[in-house]
Amino acid sequence: MARDNSPKERQRKQLERKVGRRASYDRILIVSEGSKTEPNYFREIRAAYRLHTANIEVQPSELGTSPIQVVKYAKELFDHGDRHKQIQPRAFEQVYAVFDRDAHPTYFDALRQAESLDGKLRNDNKRPASFKAIASVPSFELWLLLHYEDIQAPIHRDEVMQRLKQHIPAYEKGADGSFAMTRDRIEIAIRRAQALAAKFNGYTDPEPYTAMVDLVALLTTLRG
Repeated sequence: MARDNSPKERQRKQLERKVGRRASYDRILIVSEGSKTEPNYFREIRAAYRLHTANIEVQPSELGTSPIQVVKYAKELFDHGDRHKQIQPRAFEQVYAVFDRDAHPTYFDALRQAESLDGKLRNDNKRPASFKAIASVPSFELWLLLHYEDIQAPIHRDEVMQRLKQHIPAYEKGADGSFAMTRDRIEIAIRRAQALAAKFNGYTDPEPYTAMVDLVALLTTLRG
């Protein structure tokens, strides 16, 4: 009998191989506002710490870049998966929607929507999945700047970029290497971001804040 080599059969075998490569830690879905900057950063962490690609899925939002669209796409990807990306439905224990404050009119709606989904979605093991917003005020680059400066007061995104480039002249949005360029100072950034989080949160705009610290601290401590 001829061997079945249909696309569906190949996809099934690819999935079986992927499942076999999974590590013991949670399966994590990260959906970002940016199409390059944040995905590149998280993928660099995944490679640097040798985290399993079967456990850590990083995808830019395909519904748009507004915060509410990022949250909606994260939920859609969790619920339905994407066979073209070999992402199975409900195949995660943790979901993160990564977006900036900027001047987005849907920012606060996105925070509330993420909170409403936390623990309400069931994964393929019939267990509740966590759903978290990873918001930064004013922008993702605040997280990088905290590696070099202790920011305590509101700061405009343009000033964040200007000051960051004083420390990393080669930094450009969308470019590779931002994790490698800042990795040796990551513990400093974690302490500073945690200190900010003790005073502010995603709702206290325009005070500086970034939940990037939670996700980065998690990813850099995974083993397995």
